[in-house]
Amino acid sequence: MDESCPLLDVQAGHRQKLCGSNYPLSIAFIVVNEFCERFSYYGMRAVLTLYFLSFFHWDENLSTAVYHAFSALCYFTPVIGAIMADSWLGKYKTIIYLSIVYVVGHLIKSVGAIPSLGNQAVHVILSMVGLFLIALGTGGIKPCVSAFGGDQFEEEHTSERNKFFSIFYLSINAGSLISTFVTPVLRGDVKCFGEDCYALAFGVPAALMVLALVVFIAGSGLYRKTPPQGNVLLEVCKCVGFAIKNRLKNRSRQIPKRDHWLDWASEKYSKQLIGEVKMVTRVLFLFIPLPMFWALFDQQGSRWTLQATKMNADFGIYVLQPDQMQFLNPLLILVFIPIFDLGLYPLINMCKFNFTPIRKMATGMILAGMAFGLAAVVEVKINENDMPRLVPEESLIRVLNLAKNPVQVTIQDQDLFQQPVEAFQNPVEYSKLILNGEEQSLRFTLQHQGLSLDFNYTVKEKSVYSLIVFEAEGSLSSRLITDLEAKPENGLAAVRFINGLSEDVNLTIDNKRFIAVQKNYSASEYSLLERDKYNNGKCITEMGEFTLELGLLDFGASYTIVITNVSGGAVKTWKSEDIKANNVHMAWQLPQYLLISAGEVMFSITGLAFSYSQWAEFVLFTVLLFAVCIIFSIMGYFYVSVDPEDLEEKEEKRETSSRGNMISLVTKKTKL
Repeated sequence: MDESCPLLDVQAGHRQKLCGSNYPLSIAFIVVNEFCERFSYYGMRAVLTLYFLSFFHWDENLSTAVYHAFSALCYFTPVIGAIMADSWLGKYKTIIYLSIVYVVGHLIKSVGAIPSLGNQAVHVILSMVGLFLIALGTGGIKPCVSAFGGDQFEEEHTSERNKFFSIFYLSINAGSLISTFVTPVLRGDVKCFGEDCYALAFGVPAALMVLALVVFIAGSGLYRKTPPQGNVLLEVCKCVGFAIKNRLKNRSRQIPKRDHWLDWASEKYSKQLIGEVKMVTRVLFLFIPLPMFWALFDQQGSRWTLQATKMNADFGIYVLQPDQMQFLNPLLILVFIPIFDLGLYPLINMCKFNFTPIRKMATGMILAGMAFGLAAVVEVKINENDMPRLVPEESLIRVLNLAKNPVQVTIQDQDLFQQPVEAFQNPVEYSKLILNGEEQSLRFTLQHQGLSLDFNYTVKEKSVYSLIVFEAEGSLSSRLITDLEAKPENGLAAVRFINGLSEDVNLTIDNKRFIAVQKNYSASEYSLLERDKYNNGKCITEMGEFTLELGLLDFGASYTIVITNVSGGAVKTWKSEDIKANNVHMAWQLPQYLLISAGEVMFSITGLAFSYSQWAEFVLFTVLLFAVCIIFSIMGYFYVSVDPEDLEEKEEKRETSSRGNMISLVTKKTKL
């Protein structure tokens, strides 16, 4: 060991220090533990919404609701952890025991994501049990780890303790940054059991939580472990309860009034505790609107992720997964903190503007509201590319003319297709069929080279159809096939095949998917594929094996591919885009992430620690947040700061007099 950098302070009673500083060596284990734990939590949570949507096949609303129920539980369980640490086990043992619960939850969650293990009911039960244990673990240790780190410092090392909290917050964002980028890759780019590998995406965070526990235990001999000293929360609740009870018992007008309703607890509790509870209640009153900020902030992992699934994620050199966009938040936080602290705030101070913490938080809420306003604009642009909304007694139809010459199509009681449909003409859009009930039998008349042929088909309401026109045995024929009613979910591409050959074919798309299509213009079912170029497929017929090139199947698009003939060792195809690909680029989410992250820096770093469809929802979020911001600003205007160090001095100036068994307090009124 380098003698100029001793790790051990040889003075009696002192603990090991980091390399010639006043930082205890034990905090290194705590910071690494926090990094691994945050990697574990945020990595798991990053893929959670898509897990509900794709693995359980829940709809967007249920997936969002369960996601936020889990998040809310994670912010409730810290109360349990605080009570355990302060009243029973102490911080160290609480962290150890609840971390074990945390690890077990991760393992159960990972096992529940293995497709071959039982049916969906088993997967749901295992996942919900795992999420409950994870919420108990992550929430339970949340109030303990940072406080335990603060306990490692001597009382006189205040500046070092403050810097430790900055490093601690840095480790949180570093773990979040790396995990929210890596785990979506493990989910989407790695395939297991023939689909997205959620078991791996949950397993890696589980391994990081095991590592977090091992690292924390490894530093056991270095920690300063303070014994439990009673739970402050319980004392506060008892004080408040006694004050209310005592006030209700003494409602007589003959009993002198007291300056504050908490003064009715003075018969049982000390002046200092009552004064501190007064401060707490005033601050809590100010904090009433703040959970709304966190409720909307957490939409990044649900609605914003779902929005990203409907966008174009191709950045040229890299294709982002929709749940990877969440990594922008911790990245921007790490960038914004020094910019705000070293640049923006000093510049504002130079302009002689008193940018108080309350004003910073109000500004943060305004920025967050603007972020949701931008999210609403993006959602409007996305919806412009959606399929038309289906309503009762209406359906949609288009014509695919696979014959050699133009065909005039007439539909009974409908005024559609005024011009002949050219051979292999790409339909611009679907046309609307007006029905006289839930379903209706319609006559379709085809005019081709002077001949007129009639076909009858039953059309159901709220459905989408393609009329396939083709030549068979020297005559014109047709089929009415059902199309997709909405875009494929999660940015996948949908493709189906129409076999125009006179023999059956077997298709291989990506060496995994095998599709059999019968002859004479039969149509296959839709297959869902990842966005990619598919040029190495195979088409097997009675004549042999041929190359099948599909080209790019893009995000959110639906395709019909017609096999027309075989020539030169390859299958000739014609591709029609049934539903247009996602045309709004994911980069348009960047401004809303910039604003929400800047809002978080102003709102959260200032000293607060609270946390908690489609474009109409985003507009609602915007209005709600601006309304809450106005309320918060008004409340903040009337809030008067109190220095805790002045508390005892002010309490000593109170004049007390006794009347029976009651105490009347005279205090200087504080402006509220």
